[in-house]
Amino acid sequence: MSNRALIEQAFERRSQLTSAELQALVPAIEDGLGALESGELRAARLEDGQWVADTFVKKLILLSFLTRENHVGETAPWRPKSYDKLPLKFEHWDDAAFRDARIRVVPGAVVRAGAYIAPGAVLMPCFINIGAYVGEGTMIDTWSTVGSCAQVGARCHISGGVGLGGVLEPIGNNPVVIEDNVFIGARSEVAEGVIVRNGAVIGMGVYLGASTPIVDRETGDVRFGEVPANAVVIAGNRADPKLPGVSLACAVIVKYVDERTRSKTSLNDLVRELSR
Repeated sequence: MSNRALIEQAFERRSQLTSAELQALVPAIEDGLGALESGELRAARLEDGQWVADTFVKKLILLSFLTRENHVGETAPWRPKSYDKLPLKFEHWDDAAFRDARIRVVPGAVVRAGAYIAPGAVLMPCFINIGAYVGEGTMIDTWSTVGSCAQVGARCHISGGVGLGGVLEPIGNNPVVIEDNVFIGARSEVAEGVIVRNGAVIGMGVYLGASTPIVDRETGDVRFGEVPANAVVIAGNRADPKLPGVSLACAVIVKYVDERTRSKTSLNDLVRELSR
C-alpha cells in the first residue's frame, strides 16, 4: 500500500487509532512532511487554470500532530524557547545548508518544519507555518504571516504586516493562493481561500475574504474570491443596496497593469498612483 493510501485510510479512523497504529504511521508521515518541506508535495495544484486543494496534505499534517509530543525547542541560548510538536525548519541547518538552499533568513524569521522556501527567497522577521509554499525570489517582509498551506508564487513581494490566512480544516477548503509576480501592500489581509492571480497589485490595507466584494471601477462588475491577473486593487466602500445609508467595505479594481507599464514603473510607484 502506498504512503498516500495508508494515510488516507488512517485519517478516516483517526479517532480509533491505537498507539501502536499511530507509531506504525510515523515513517509514512515523516516521508510526507519531507516532501512538503522540499516542495515536491504541495497543498494545492493548478489544474486547467483552477487551483485545487490536495486534501491529502491536510490529512497528513493533522495526523502528524497525533504522532508527536510537545518538546522544548531552542535554536540558540539567546533565542526564545518554544514548546511545540514541530521543530523549526532551520533548527539544525548549518552554513552549508543555507548556501545550498540559496535563501536569506533575517534574524526573527520563524519557519515551522514542513514549509517550503524556494531559492532566492528573502525572509525578514516573519512567520511561515507548516504546509506553506514560498516561491523563488519572493520576499516575505517584516511581521508578515504565511498561514498553514498558503501558497505564494515566484517573485512576489509580501509587504510588512501582511496576513495570508491558513487552513487545515475543513479538509476540502482551498488555501490562500498568491500567484507569481504579485505585490501585496502593507497591513493587507488575504484569507478564506482567496486567489490573487499573476501580476496583481494589492494596495495598503486591503482586506480580502471569500465574501469581500471585488468591484471593477470601470465596468461595475462584482466578483468574489479571486483577484484577476494584473489588477490593481485598493480598499474601498460601497452603499448597502438594502440600506443605502450604510457603507460596506469592499475592494476596488482601479485599473490593470500591462507588461509595458510594469517594465517602466516600479510596484511601489504603482501603489502610490492607485487613485489617479
